[in-house]
Amino acid sequence: MSETEKTVEGEENPHAKVVLQAANAMTKASLLITPPAVLVCIVLFTVLNGMPGLVGSVIGGVLAILSSLATLGMMRFSAGMDPMFVMVIALGGYVLKILVLFGALTLLRGVAWLHPMSLGVTMIVAILLAAGAEFAAFRKTKIPTIIPASR
Repeated sequence: MSETEKTVEGEENPHAKVVLQAANAMTKASLLITPPAVLVCIVLFTVLNGMPGLVGSVIGGVLAILSSLATLGMMRFSAGMDPMFVMVIALGGYVLKILVLFGALTLLRGVAWLHPMSLGVTMIVAILLAAGAEFAAFRKTKIPTIIPASR
């Protein structure tokens, strides 16, 4: 067992504890803000575009929320790992998410029972609000920082 995993037998990695604390705050903030915004989009696009607007908005909201939660899940999964592996997981997860979203949107292209603008706008709103909520929660989380003395 390396020093980065545990400092003393039975004692948790302090870095992992901080990352998990930030992930918890970010998940809570994201789930507090994003689903209500998706519901507003669903109602709006159902009124504007009928059933295709409803379907497009629901699919867009689900894809966006799952994408956000996948990022936070990867953050939790890699919390106690070596920084090199954290970066591999972050970049690999990002590429995988982009490929999955691209595949899903490619399969849904040209489908008559779905309004593509409703799907796209709902995804953009949900992703931007989730990212903003996660950023705000991260900034509010008390994270111990070492600031070296100036020379």
